[in-house]
Amino acid sequence: YVPPQVRKAQETLDDKKREELGRLKKMVNGLINRLSEPNLSSISGQMEELYMANSRKDMNETLTDILMNACVTAVAMPARLMMEHVLLVSILHHNVGIEVGAHFLEAVVKKFDELCKSDAEGKECENLLALIAHLYNFHVVHSLLIFDILKKLVSTFTEKEIELILFLLKNVGFSLRKDDALALKELITEAQRKANTAEKKLQDQTRVRFMLETMLALRNNDMRKIPGYDPEPVEKLRKLQRTLIHSSGSGKETQLRVSLESLLSADQVGRWWIVGSSWSGAPMINDTNSKPQEKLHIGKVSSKMMELARKQRMNTDIRRSIFCVLMTSEDFLDAFEKLLK
Repeated sequence: YVPPQVRKAQETLDDKKREELGRLKKMVNGLINRLSEPNLSSISGQMEELYMANSRKDMNETLTDILMNACVTAVAMPARLMMEHVLLVSILHHNVGIEVGAHFLEAVVKKFDELCKSDAEGKECENLLALIAHLYNFHVVHSLLIFDILKKLVSTFTEKEIELILFLLKNVGFSLRKDDALALKELITEAQRKANTAEKKLQDQTRVRFMLETMLALRNNDMRKIPGYDPEPVEKLRKLQRTLIHSSGSGKETQLRVSLESLLSADQVGRWWIVGSSWSGAPMINDTNSKPQEKLHIGKVSSKMMELARKQRMNTDIRRSIFCVLMTSEDFLDAFEKLLK
């Protein structure tokens, strides 16, 4: 039972919170709508101020919602616009804290997984994939996730998946080659094997052939063979990113080295990639399987020593053991040996 005055206080608190969130959403929305390359510096500065003034959770959720609404549309988003949005996230990720990029990445990956399973007709999957690709381009996430997504797409291998593989390789193929050439080589071999077995099933053979040619061009580091490949815009924005990031270093230490599986099962196993993230899910280790702690065995100790340990308030077995070892050892080497045992 909740007394009426408490109930009323809660309701007014909820209204107040809702109002605050509405105001925050308006401010963030206003900034995102004005976002462009020339004013990125001032907008990222204002966003950092908002992060300082509001709770991180509210800011992360608001920013993620607004960016998802802006970028995940049924029509293909212009690449330039997409890059600028992701660049803003990467600057906040480096300057404010890694939970900014982590929150956004998790939302994008979950949405992508959900849309891949459903047969959506629009370009939402491409848009989400472009977001993930640029998060990798701007050093928010490690190549491990990109390889996971590519492996998943290759394992399904339908027309839709081939489109997505081509799209992803065109955006980040050469960066992947630089980061992990061996993994890319394995992926290409797997794709060739799949293409050979799936040849009868797929109607559009030219698409598969084009994908394999693209992959070979990547393996041979031949940029001319990939139509429409232009690394210039990404490089330009990377330079801008370097000027806007406060901390020194290449940003490799803030890259989230997280796999696709970990992101999709974050609610079950917790978010180990965010330092200090709270988690209220089911325990990771089953308590029924855990073995009872072994009794510590320390030779025969006199009752006088035990009495001393009790006086010093050594109230657990392990504390008593350590106390007795320290008190009865001949020298430091002896103590060290006994402690190790």
